[in-house]
Amino acid sequence: MRNFYSLSLVFCLALMLVCPMMAQEHSLRTKQNINDKWSYSENSTSLVHLIKQDNHWTTVNLPHTWNSEDIADSSPGYRRKGSWYKKYLNVPNIDTNKNYFLYFEGANINSEIYINGNNAGGHIGGYIGFDIDITPYLKNGSNEVLVRVDNGYNRDIIPSQKSDFFIYGGITRDVWLVTKPKIAMGKVKLTTPIVSNANATLKLTIPIEQYTSNSNIEVEVILKDPNGKKVSKVKKEVVSSNTGLSIDKIKNPKLWDTGTPNLYSVEILLLKDGKIIDMLTERVGFRWFEFKDHGAFYLNGNRLLLRGTHRHEEHAGVGAAMTNEMHRKDMELIKEMGANFVRLAHYPQDPEVYKSCDELGLLVWDELPWCRGGVGGEVWQTNTKNMLKEIISQNHNHPSIIIWSLGNEMYWLPDFEGGGDVDRMNTFLTELNTIAHNLDPSRKTAIRKYYEGADIVDVFSPSIWSGWYSGSYKSYQKAIDTYKQQYKHFLHAEYGGSSHVGRHSESPITGEGVIQSDGWEEAIVQTQVSNIAQIGDWSENYIVDLFDWHLRISETDQDFVGNVQWAFKDFGTPLRPENDIPYMNQKGLMDRAGKPKDAFYVFKSYWAEDPFVYIESHSWTERQGPKDLARTISVFSNCDKVTLYHNGIELGTKIKDINSFPASGLTWDVLFQEGGNELVAISGDNTKNIVKDTLKVNYRYQKNGAAKRLTLSSKKLDNGNYLVTSIAEDANGLRCLDYEDKVYFQCLEGGRTFNNQGTPTGSEIIGMANGKASIEVIPDKTTQDVTIMVLNQNFKGTYLTIKK
Repeated sequence: MRNFYSLSLVFCLALMLVCPMMAQEHSLRTKQNINDKWSYSENSTSLVHLIKQDNHWTTVNLPHTWNSEDIADSSPGYRRKGSWYKKYLNVPNIDTNKNYFLYFEGANINSEIYINGNNAGGHIGGYIGFDIDITPYLKNGSNEVLVRVDNGYNRDIIPSQKSDFFIYGGITRDVWLVTKPKIAMGKVKLTTPIVSNANATLKLTIPIEQYTSNSNIEVEVILKDPNGKKVSKVKKEVVSSNTGLSIDKIKNPKLWDTGTPNLYSVEILLLKDGKIIDMLTERVGFRWFEFKDHGAFYLNGNRLLLRGTHRHEEHAGVGAAMTNEMHRKDMELIKEMGANFVRLAHYPQDPEVYKSCDELGLLVWDELPWCRGGVGGEVWQTNTKNMLKEIISQNHNHPSIIIWSLGNEMYWLPDFEGGGDVDRMNTFLTELNTIAHNLDPSRKTAIRKYYEGADIVDVFSPSIWSGWYSGSYKSYQKAIDTYKQQYKHFLHAEYGGSSHVGRHSESPITGEGVIQSDGWEEAIVQTQVSNIAQIGDWSENYIVDLFDWHLRISETDQDFVGNVQWAFKDFGTPLRPENDIPYMNQKGLMDRAGKPKDAFYVFKSYWAEDPFVYIESHSWTERQGPKDLARTISVFSNCDKVTLYHNGIELGTKIKDINSFPASGLTWDVLFQEGGNELVAISGDNTKNIVKDTLKVNYRYQKNGAAKRLTLSSKKLDNGNYLVTSIAEDANGLRCLDYEDKVYFQCLEGGRTFNNQGTPTGSEIIGMANGKASIEVIPDKTTQDVTIMVLNQNFKGTYLTIKK
């Protein structure tokens, strides 16, 4: 929607420059971003006259959430109430030929809007845009806008409060002041009923607002190819409030696909008596797709393995109130990794996300936020159906979207008496499925992990967490072979496991689910693990192996639709206070600030195009082991061959083979020397194409004893802050590489911790990674020295003073 208005504004401005007289004659639409300088109050009153008396306003810019940090602090729960936003809009001279709207891209979760004390309207549900007609309430000059947003508990609005993610409160996306002519076009719907390599058809449905039979208006549509060349122009008289128009026989269309996401522009002009009174610009991609029965996925007639990941809409420090640049960066990183598919979990996301997917070539699973909670009563059902209709209406024109998901784990933890009843669930799911297909017959419907409804929708994802919540990851092939036969259109969404940045093991759990000796013991004692998640192997090594195995299977199975890793980036959840970073789901390939973990490079090694090499692992620079025990070093790369050097000595060249495990055969046994070791991995045919990676490892032959103390040290960062690091040491001063207990940081004087970020250096409470934990500290502007403390229940406080 935002792109739709902004392109229109650019087109209008261009017309004003070329033909100023025309622009002055007509009430063309405009769009103005009004994110800056709002006032904000956490007064939760629902009464306008009381909020007008409030004197506790602070200045904020949008997007904004009041939960940006309290979701990641040490206290259980987070603020679930109402808040108010206020802004004064200056409209010097109201144009009586225009209607004025406020367009909210998202306000979570319920909102009411007041203009000059009048209730102009509201919206039920977050995660989707809405506009408010403010025309009747405006006056010349300054106009007071008050917005009440409430994310309080309301079981009649999805998603359920029992979902495994935070429901951020606030105006979490952009807000726009929009003007439109009195007679204007509504949301234009684009469909492409015929697409082939030879020709295509584009159909438009154009609603006309305030149409009358004597309007004497026409619509004109100009189609331009991705290079801006005019392909076709069609004009039609408007004879009703809903006009249909078709552009047929578009010869040799430049198809939209994941490698070349070609986008055509569609310029739509509304003319009255031959003069332009309104105009819009949309974009369209010509493509077709098919899920083969019990087989693979095809895009534009070619088999395409869906290589996917999931994305939650949040980031360290800002929560859900991400800027457009942050949204775009996430999608660019997903594309850089080589993915061609993204499931938006578990709700529709910012317009910038869909725009980016259209432009980058990422196929999209768009999801109704029916996540857990079961089925509710009449009010719940009405709200849920309305949200589905809004999602499809607003996002329909994006060529990247191929699936409308109707829910995830919907039966789980019912919010209502009888909410998990299968018959009621299936009756309502069938109704949603019918709505989706009636509004958009061209796309597929889907659900995940509600087995009783698998036959109702087009595409189904069972729950397969091989090697994490059950079994071992080497059972994955058996699982997908079973489900390919059981479900007509089977797409595997969600697999993976948690990993704590910097935590490593010399002997991670094997693919058979066995804990092995790390080589120090005289006798090896192996232990079988049935549920890895419960015993807490959160090492980056284990997750690297798990993903490596899954990808090896999916990339070599010719009948597989594809799988969708969970999740691209760590995100907040109220249900996991016990995690190494409390209240964070740490299953991401990135930490919450968008910094890659080791697993990111595993995916790149299978999917990415730009050549690279990566030695596992850059966060594993302190290691130990018996003197004569060689360690296996893995290199992840998308190059055909890689050579590894140890301390300048070549250890040989390996040829990549994705049928080999681990690391597609790019492994070497290295006998580390005590002290410093340098590893260099190189690939390339000549000096122009060489890519390489270097890793320095400090290795010792002595095994640490039990932890006896915590130490503190600091390093000044480029931003002027300090990185304070705690090390667990034994009685001999050796770092305890097996120590994983949580520690607690506190800045006592001279500054504050950069906390509540949910990141490896942004949490005051954090599990140690191989006996190490760090936090960033921000000094204040006083002359007082910075004093830091670290402790846990095993050790009394250790203090560090940093001289300013």
